[in-house]
Amino acid sequence: MTIPDNSGSSAKHSRFKFKFPDIFMGWWTVLGGGMLALWGHGYNAYGISAMFKPISEELGFSRADTSVASSIGRLEGGIEGPITGWITDRFGARWVVFSGVFLISLALILMSVVNSLWSFYLIWGIMLGTGCNIALTLPIDTTISNWFVKKRGVALSIKWIFSGMSGVAIMPMIAWMTTTYDWRVACTFGGIVMAVVGLPIAWFCFRPHRPEYYGLLPDGARVKLPEKPDRQSMLEKGREYASEIKEVEFTLKQSMRTRAFWLMVLANSIHGLVVPVMSIHCIPFLTDRGIDPVQAAAMMSLWITASLPTRFLGGLIADRIPTDKLRFLTASAYFLQAAGVFFFLRYQTDTSIYVWFVLYGFGQGILTTTQGVTRARYFGRKAFGSIQGISQMLQTPIGVVAPIYAGWIYDTTGSYMSAFVQFAVLLSVATVLAIFIFPPKPPEKITDIGQIF
Repeated sequence: MTIPDNSGSSAKHSRFKFKFPDIFMGWWTVLGGGMLALWGHGYNAYGISAMFKPISEELGFSRADTSVASSIGRLEGGIEGPITGWITDRFGARWVVFSGVFLISLALILMSVVNSLWSFYLIWGIMLGTGCNIALTLPIDTTISNWFVKKRGVALSIKWIFSGMSGVAIMPMIAWMTTTYDWRVACTFGGIVMAVVGLPIAWFCFRPHRPEYYGLLPDGARVKLPEKPDRQSMLEKGREYASEIKEVEFTLKQSMRTRAFWLMVLANSIHGLVVPVMSIHCIPFLTDRGIDPVQAAAMMSLWITASLPTRFLGGLIADRIPTDKLRFLTASAYFLQAAGVFFFLRYQTDTSIYVWFVLYGFGQGILTTTQGVTRARYFGRKAFGSIQGISQMLQTPIGVVAPIYAGWIYDTTGSYMSAFVQFAVLLSVATVLAIFIFPPKPPEKITDIGQIF
């Protein structure tokens, strides 16, 4: 670009030069996936707690009945997980995420016309649940895990920090809108925003294949490449790069023959039992103690806020420790969560609730990152989506039953205390299980990248 000087002659060099930074495409996926998770989980995972009592009271539902809607979404997740994982591994995440975001938008807007139990189950349970299942977790985590290897922990942690911020920023906003206006207005607003912002993000921030298909390496790594690298040579370079941290590509069948796979499913199932109960019944539990709904939402956001630094710290540590030490990081997270519940059960004061939420949040932050990192480090990138999808299917039943069970305990006893005792014991069991999740031995045969199963 030539800029004329005051005399009218052309300058030889530009005085002002601007160059867009060369940002690795994977980071745009992290940012876009994080923003989708921020808004979507703000409603599906956390917002339901703020709207739980207003919905049940206005429509005349019991707490167990109201809990069923979220459980429907989790049940669908178990059914959809293997299919979503296979499609993502085979064809990429773009259309999967786009379709899911569209369903989330439509479901939230249609919540304005809900007036019966069946319509609540159809719209919140089936439509919103399906949208969140196929858009916000598995395909995003799979894409990030494909585009990052040595920086995978940090990349996933950034996405999960956005997701956690939904409980800090979006959930209190939903609580305020529900109190000031009503839950129908809150849902309609959420659906419009998801459509206007989320659909373009889903289309532009997700590529169909891993970086080697575009002449890049994971993490944006720069190594010496042939002058005209073809796809096969790039895939080989990618395998060599991943092997530097002893990452091996398993097929789905090969992973399911390992002891690590089943222990991981069992431990994660216990964690999946506690999470929906905390997300759905937290604010009802607090308001039952006489706490104002908006203040209860702020208290719930405490454990989500406490999880944010450990989401990043967990990813940072996971990227820097050997694969066989990841199990200790996971065990420490379960231990912190169990300790938090036991502390509350011991004292049962408002102060002990704060201690419980902080310890639970610390553990939750570590787990949200290390679960994906461990799965990818143990079994590789090739079948990551399929492996996570099958794991999700196997873990689903307990996550479906848990919030309904907690609601039933309240309906029959007038208290959640019995459920909390059982969850504390189970988290202690998960702590022990995690210690024994050793990395699997490499498979006897390393198959082609296209062989997922």
